[in-house]
Amino acid sequence: MGLAVRHPARYEDLFALPEHLVGEILNGRLITHPRPAPKHALAYSNLGDELVGPFHKGRGGPGGWWILDEPEIHLGGDIVVPDLAGWRRERLPRLPQTAWFELAPDWLAEILSPATARLDRSEKLPLYARWGVGHVWLVDPELRTLEAYENQDGRWVLIATLKEDDRVQLPPFDAVSFSLAGLWAD
Repeated sequence: MGLAVRHPARYEDLFALPEHLVGEILNGRLITHPRPAPKHALAYSNLGDELVGPFHKGRGGPGGWWILDEPEIHLGGDIVVPDLAGWRRERLPRLPQTAWFELAPDWLAEILSPATARLDRSEKLPLYARWGVGHVWLVDPELRTLEAYENQDGRWVLIATLKEDDRVQLPPFDAVSFSLAGLWAD
């Protein structure tokens, strides 16, 4: 998984990638993986759909968030593209003028796939904890699960594991609930 780069990876290395690959820079290494498969894309599109109305737009919920698909985030030399990320508008009143963010999100979700699960768990989760991300949800479309983590003093604490058609009502989006079943392809 990934292209070998002999020098510490640079932002410019991402521009040379074929369009079918997503590139990220973690700990100085260029990491690549294929674009999401349909089940993966459906899960993050549907999760975003559940959250955008009440939290981004304030329809049926409290509003006050930016919720974005695949934002590019640059922090401390690392460049990541999580499947979904959210910033409280009180911390990020306006979207940046750049094509990327330089402020860690308050929440993010990674949709696990065979190509990305190990990277998401072993490298990106510790990175997100160091950045101070408050909550991370790991969604597995194959297992039909959602694991919700909360950052407590730089360490991830699992606060819930949901499956199949369980109701989702988890921090930081516990003001509304929805069925996990809406994320899966049937």
